[in-house]
Amino acid sequence: MDTHKTGKTPDLSPKEKHEVEKSQPPRAAVLHEIIRTQGDQELERSIAALWWSALAAGLTMGLSLMAMGLLNSRLPDDEGFKVIASFGYCAGFLAVILARQQLFTENTLTAVLPIMSKPTLGNFGRLLRLWSVVLFGNLCGTLLVAYVMLELPIFDSKTDVAFLDIGRKVMENHPSQMFAKGIISGWMIATMVWMIPSMESAKMWIIILITYFMALGDFTHIVVGSLEVSYLVFAGELPWKDFWLVFAGPTLVGNIIGGSFIFALISHAQIRSESGPPKNTADQGEEPDPQKIKK
Repeated sequence: MDTHKTGKTPDLSPKEKHEVEKSQPPRAAVLHEIIRTQGDQELERSIAALWWSALAAGLTMGLSLMAMGLLNSRLPDDEGFKVIASFGYCAGFLAVILARQQLFTENTLTAVLPIMSKPTLGNFGRLLRLWSVVLFGNLCGTLLVAYVMLELPIFDSKTDVAFLDIGRKVMENHPSQMFAKGIISGWMIATMVWMIPSMESAKMWIIILITYFMALGDFTHIVVGSLEVSYLVFAGELPWKDFWLVFAGPTLVGNIIGGSFIFALISHAQIRSESGPPKNTADQGEEPDPQKIKK
């Protein structure tokens, strides 16, 4: 076959061709299938397994508030140093994702892809079961750790004030802002989930990059935000009504729309558009196998 017609580099050894194939990034369809398979496995897990993993994730996310509060209380009170303190936001996400604990916004992508591939009532029921158990477990964990951080004599008064300031910053948003920022946050988490399978060796840096920009943009996240805002509630600065109606409700809906109905839907549509009947080998510039040609 004429290599000039196909555009291929001539005189490559079989070993070199193998190296070229190995160096190619996985196709979008491969990433889609990896994430879809992960989501299918999550949908098959028992309620007990989901609950304990989600509860652990909620507790672990306390690291984000703890790290941000400690950094804010120990750095000079200057806007430039807030950029450094925002790195504390990454701590909880790093611990939860690397430990493979159940985080609600992660599952808004992985568990949705199997439903989009096979939209049956049974699959929708499995999705709702997963979401409700994981969300409830995450919130129980965050509320518990926020209460413990406030009531037990763990931190000095300056750090306690920093925790309160973080919650107050979140509550400066109106419900519409909570919703809009929640969409961006859900989309960013979904982007992170989509990137990780193609760059597993850089997993830690991907998590840090995405979550750090979430912190810089003050984008609202249902799990981390419930920790920050519930601290205000337990401190007596905020009624539970505002926690649910101003923060939790709009943020939750925004996260689901950004992570599921926008990113997952568009990504799935991309794969569906690319898939189709296999092309004829003759159309791809390859010589057909004579043995496969019917006489």
